[in-house]
Amino acid sequence: MSPVTNSVRSRIHLSVVGSSLASPEEAAVAERVGREVARAGAVLVTGGLGGVMEAASRGARLEGGLVVGILPGTSRIEANPWVDVAIPTGLGEARNVVVVMAADAVVAVGGEYGTLSEIAHALKLGKPVVGLATWQLARAGRPDTRIREASSPEEAVRLALDLARAATVRGSRL
Repeated sequence: MSPVTNSVRSRIHLSVVGSSLASPEEAAVAERVGREVARAGAVLVTGGLGGVMEAASRGARLEGGLVVGILPGTSRIEANPWVDVAIPTGLGEARNVVVVMAADAVVAVGGEYGTLSEIAHALKLGKPVVGLATWQLARAGRPDTRIREASSPEEAVRLALDLARAATVRGSRL
């Protein structure tokens, strides 16, 4: 077996994005998403702060998963306590692009305008996006269905993993 076979490089990375000021319902959903990401053996990537990011991180860590936080500031200490690997960028909101680039697929839970920017970057980069009670898009009055809507955290993670694997088969995963 190659030393890379079970390494972080060979595992699917899922970014979970959403508001840093999540409602209790959004936080509960995000925590379940994080748990499912860890159960699947994928790496969880978030923006590393509070709200949806912290709830997903908590869920993943409680299931023994690996959590990466891509931080907007310049210090690792701003990461939520559930982050295993904290990466300060000094990029502010521009770090949203890095959160998306680090992922094979994105799961959006609720969200504000920062979440919308992450969804937009993911779609622009050809990354699959799965939504749970998140933004809906339309162009010239016609629905844009590239955000795949899921009805549960379990479905969202399963769909995101399937879409990430399909992208790997097509050769688009780095």
